[in-house]
Amino acid sequence: MFIVIMIYFVLSIYVLASLWAVLSIFLYGNRPSRSIAWLFVVVIIPIFGVLLYMIFGINRKRFKFFTLNNLAKRRLYDINNKNEIVSEFRYNFDGHQFEDLGKLILESCGFPAIDGNRVNVLKSGDETFNEIFDAINEAKSFIHLQYYIISGGKILDKLCKLLYAKLEEGVEVRIIYDALGSFGWKTETIKDLSSKGAKLYPILPFKIRNILSTINYRNHRKLIIIDGHVAFTGGVNITDKYICEEKSNLGIWGDLHLKIEGGSVDHLHRIFIKDYFFASNETLLEDPKYLPEQKSTGNHVVQIVSGGPDLNHLSILHQYVKMIHSAKTSISIQNPYFIPNKMLLEALKMASLRGVDVRVMVPKEIDSNVAKYSMQSNFEELLKDGVQICIVKDNFFHSKLIIVDGSIASIGSGNFDYRSFEHNYELNTLIYDESLSKELADDYNKLCESSEHLNYKSFKERALKEKLLEGMARIFSPLL
Repeated sequence: MFIVIMIYFVLSIYVLASLWAVLSIFLYGNRPSRSIAWLFVVVIIPIFGVLLYMIFGINRKRFKFFTLNNLAKRRLYDINNKNEIVSEFRYNFDGHQFEDLGKLILESCGFPAIDGNRVNVLKSGDETFNEIFDAINEAKSFIHLQYYIISGGKILDKLCKLLYAKLEEGVEVRIIYDALGSFGWKTETIKDLSSKGAKLYPILPFKIRNILSTINYRNHRKLIIIDGHVAFTGGVNITDKYICEEKSNLGIWGDLHLKIEGGSVDHLHRIFIKDYFFASNETLLEDPKYLPEQKSTGNHVVQIVSGGPDLNHLSILHQYVKMIHSAKTSISIQNPYFIPNKMLLEALKMASLRGVDVRVMVPKEIDSNVAKYSMQSNFEELLKDGVQICIVKDNFFHSKLIIVDGSIASIGSGNFDYRSFEHNYELNTLIYDESLSKELADDYNKLCESSEHLNYKSFKERALKEKLLEGMARIFSPLL
């Protein structure tokens, strides 16, 4: 009898939880496609579907407790710390083709385009880490690091060795890292760095009292600031996957990173300082040494694009859509997780239909089969409207790159997927420079020539099994 009662009790809880989940989807769902996907999950996956929705699906920005505890605090921080110290470098577009793009980004996330920067594009893991280590060696005052993934290996060992030496010299070291992305980082290394004077804090750590309101919002940024005058940002994490083939079943990861000097370092450092404050409750803005006077170091015009659920606008999505709509001759996209929403999909098709050369480059294999088939589910309609799809067969390219008209380029952490647009804290660098953009376009074209090009007629005749897998994965694409 007791067992029967328990069974009825569990079933009642499950039914009530399922009804609550369905009502929540109807009341607070912010997109029909996403709502349908979650309804599908809740209905076809008993018990676990409801749990998944509770963790990842609830639109917590619609609930007062989440707004007060997280987003509102970050927005209040922005209001209270809105001082501009590099205004003399603000770029006057003066009728430039991409003036509207610059205005949109400024209104969307708060950073204007500024000139007087020097940008070096780092095109491999070896080049990136060599430049980072050389810059750390030159540090005199402070080293600030922020990463989504920090994992053990040769790169981390060398980084720690350099940081230990700098700590002995009296250089301040601060590190913030995403609690989920760096989940495998051994606590021994963290304790060693802390014992030698470094300050380390996880971003959005897993705590019982707030796990449901934080686990779905990850900090995906990659950023280093050295002495307030040199910055590194882009797509490269602290992991040996970028230098050792045996570290990944996808081979050595290819990626792009940037070394930046000039006024944009101030904007990048403000992003770090804000994230560091919310990880540590320590403000760095009160000491002027952390935001030193900036000087012109080059002729690159740069605009920083920060994205996150604390902003009022989907700035990463705004950036990509506006870049596509601004194109006159060519659009070149390289992204490992190309899962565009309806707005982006239509923007790409419209660009192709009006005569723009649109190319999308993705790796043949990625680290998620659901994401892989979800990507492929969009290929047929893109190919039909003239968009070229290039498949890189031999390497896994992790780069988040978009080049428009060979005149502007964006490199950063933002993927072409819902998570980057709505849930993650992201960071892109938009570079308004023809010479640098042409260099990137030349590299892109060379890689495209050696890649597989999908043909609309052939792709349309792919196996029924592939189409079914794509169709299933597409249902879940709003959740990725």
